[in-house]
Amino acid sequence: MNHDHDSNGYKKNSITLGGAVAMGTGVMIGAGIFALTGQIAELAGPLFPIAFIIGAIVTGFSSYSYIKMSNAWPSAGGIGMILQKCYGPGAVAAGAALLMALSMVIAESLVARTFATYLLRPFNIEGGPLVPVLAVGVILFAFLVNIAGNRSIGLFSMVMAAIKIGGIALFGIAALWSSGFEFAAASQDAVDFGPMGFVASVALAILAFKGFTTITNSGAEITDPNRNVGRAIMISIALCVVVYLLVAFGVGSSLTIDGIIAAKDYSLAEAAEPALGQVGFLLTVLLAIVATASAVLASVFAVSRMLAMLTDMKMIPHSHFGMSGPIQRHTLVYTVVIASFLAVFFDLSRIASLGAFFYLIMDMVVHWGVWRFRRTEIGASGVVILTALGFDAIVLVAFTAMKLQSDPAIVAYAALAILGVFLFERAYLSRWLAPQDGPGHS
Repeated sequence: MNHDHDSNGYKKNSITLGGAVAMGTGVMIGAGIFALTGQIAELAGPLFPIAFIIGAIVTGFSSYSYIKMSNAWPSAGGIGMILQKCYGPGAVAAGAALLMALSMVIAESLVARTFATYLLRPFNIEGGPLVPVLAVGVILFAFLVNIAGNRSIGLFSMVMAAIKIGGIALFGIAALWSSGFEFAAASQDAVDFGPMGFVASVALAILAFKGFTTITNSGAEITDPNRNVGRAIMISIALCVVVYLLVAFGVGSSLTIDGIIAAKDYSLAEAAEPALGQVGFLLTVLLAIVATASAVLASVFAVSRMLAMLTDMKMIPHSHFGMSGPIQRHTLVYTVVIASFLAVFFDLSRIASLGAFFYLIMDMVVHWGVWRFRRTEIGASGVVILTALGFDAIVLVAFTAMKLQSDPAIVAYAALAILGVFLFERAYLSRWLAPQDGPGHS
């Protein structure tokens, strides 16, 4: 089952290790920092920087299953391939793969709304109809750039990743420096966030790192994939931890927790003003706009690729709706339509919550499948895989409990959507599991 070429323009050895790292960090840093810092602080309280560290540890354990499977079978199918190798081409594999694709689309709309929120900050506009309008605008911009072709994306994401990492790290250092390296983020109202809130915040911190899966989805194109997929994932996560911590401490040195929560959709810009003055504020806004726009671009590319791959693998139905051209162009259109819908009808915290639910369920299905069907064949440690599964379960339970208190409707939406995805795939594929020749068949 070789999907490594060419109906969708895949090229072996077309992405270097540096390019893969740029792609991973490009997707991660847009969502993680600008969209989620305030949301995480709202749940974790003054401990929010530590939530990023725990999120990175959980993601490190999680990435083990993906790295081991990608080393054994580097594939442009990425997560679709991993799920199919574990469960066969049935509804379980297809449903989980579709959840992954949808969680990526959700991340896109999250970052697009964040782009709009930051763009409006210098004009003191908060909320209102301009946010969804601008969010849809940046998604359409990403669509047009993606149609222009693969090479422009690779170069663009490398340049953007360098600007983002450098700029955001400078922001964090400057904010800490100006505060005399003191952490202000105690709550003035002394809200008790509690251990449950902290564990729930890790669900959103995990979202800040899940961009590593973009690297898995480009496995067949990375040079020396059996070694470099794992390396690229680990380097990306490590880079992001450093950047996120600099920002978390930078924001925390400038604002109290109450201030961060009040400005949760644009906390970096809010933190920049007292620390760095008006010029710093404007530069931070500019950096946020560049970072979020490029993250939407990288994400639209990654999702359309994944949907095209799932279509190739016969895991999702496909309709041309009268469109011409290759399948990936059609999946680009689907991606942009769904992301635009979410950006218009959901606010940032609901979009983030949906993404967390979808991603954690998909991740657990991957770990269970690798542990149950493939671990001996790929030489993976059962203990590491089960630890990753346990971490996911703990975080999911805490996050669900918190959301049932604060926003029960989003839990209902997520549960219905997840159930809908699996039932839809069951109707389409007519079997839950379809092992190729039993587990172990490659």
